[in-house]
Amino acid sequence: MKRNEMLDNLNILLGVTGGVAAYKAVDLASKLTAAGARVKTVMTEAACELVGPKSFEAVTRSEVFITMWSTPQEYKISHIDLVDWADVVVVAPATANMIGKVANGICDDLLSTIICACWPLVESGRTLLAPAMNNHMWENPAVQSNVETIKERGFQVTGPVEGRLACGAEGIGRMSEPQDILEAIEKIASKIKNREASS
Repeated sequence: MKRNEMLDNLNILLGVTGGVAAYKAVDLASKLTAAGARVKTVMTEAACELVGPKSFEAVTRSEVFITMWSTPQEYKISHIDLVDWADVVVVAPATANMIGKVANGICDDLLSTIICACWPLVESGRTLLAPAMNNHMWENPAVQSNVETIKERGFQVTGPVEGRLACGAEGIGRMSEPQDILEAIEKIASKIKNREASS
């Protein structure tokens, strides 16, 4: 993949939650890095049960962050430092659990705390969530209410799409494909660069 003018040198903080689609986030991280973006990954503990942090380190050539309780050499990196570094925050996959936390301001791990702290990025349209879950979970009125809440507050959302789910069922709930998420990030990056050019 060639370097992309829109993504080149863009700082992207990629949040990965514990959905089965977490394996696709490795491909997304790889595509973003190949396009010229600088990618740092934040994983929930549940995500680490599905895909190894070393996979993200290999494709991004950058450290992966999992806990707020950092080792001494990581002490300078906090949730605020990561937010300050980021141009765009992307969560892929975004589980029903994480969407609920975002909608209700719950901060009980590193990723949810980062999302709560990135409000200035939300207000400027620089956050993107890619939901992924079972179709019945997606159709749950509580989940739909949470999705509407985060959209109203300024979070960008891509997907989910219809197709075969991890449980074997067919329905809506599949995470958008990495290429589609990359294109959604490109649109955000284009708006950022247009604002910078006009200021």
